[in-house]
Amino acid sequence: MFKIVRKKVFNPTETLLEIEAPLIAKKAHPGQFIIVRAFEDSERIPLTIGGYDREKGTVTIIFQIVGASTFKLNQLEEGDYAHDFVGPLGEPTDISGENVCVVGGGLGVAIAYPIAKAFHDAGKKVTSIAGFRNKDLVILEDEFKSASDKFIICSDDGSIGTKGVVTLPLEELLKSGEKFDKVISIGPVIMMKFVTEVCKKYNVPQCVCSMNPIMIDGTGMCGCCRLTVGGKTKFACVDGPDFNAYEVDFDEAMQRGTMYKAFEKKAYDEVKCNLFKKEVK
Repeated sequence: MFKIVRKKVFNPTETLLEIEAPLIAKKAHPGQFIIVRAFEDSERIPLTIGGYDREKGTVTIIFQIVGASTFKLNQLEEGDYAHDFVGPLGEPTDISGENVCVVGGGLGVAIAYPIAKAFHDAGKKVTSIAGFRNKDLVILEDEFKSASDKFIICSDDGSIGTKGVVTLPLEELLKSGEKFDKVISIGPVIMMKFVTEVCKKYNVPQCVCSMNPIMIDGTGMCGCCRLTVGGKTKFACVDGPDFNAYEVDFDEAMQRGTMYKAFEKKAYDEVKCNLFKKEVK
């Protein structure tokens, strides 16, 4: 059992949990993930590590309430315990390159922040771009500012920062002559696909994407998280989650990611309905 020492609700759909897990905190690195199970009968879900404190022995996760499992996880409060918390899993992000651009979209911003911070702490030049649907969904703005030499925020509706998607400021920087050694993108698959196309257009030496496909065991045995990278089958849990974006088959990944949408919605509606019935009683 793993104690929740802090809970922060950013908005109605995004929540931060800081969890007591000293062994994981001791070995965690940016880019890795954990698998959490809120209750004994809950589904195991992978969530990227949003931060860690080795001295306190805590690990931070930030998640979006999109299905039944994240809905249940959000019911936990400070002082409660998560049933399972396993990790760190996956390969850490490669902190190489002297001039890097970290691009996060939506909840991917929560994953992008510890990566940007790791580069910044290593003395690298860091440009961070964070994209949100609107100003009400903005998270970690101050944290990004402190971990970046240049920070650009944008929103789909223009309610904060630059109006438009994250590829717009990225392309403006590259067009102006900015020479990034590496661009790392974390967010919706469609966003990472277009970031990759922009990087290819301007001959960025390295373009990396963090993939988060459907996953069950997190050890490479189930095969659910398979991707096609460079024409070969790779598993996000053990080979990733970071991959050479120039080699990822994003169209296949998007297709696989929507296979269980109807089932996920049904499960989410059922768990909300059952919880409501218990509250009424």
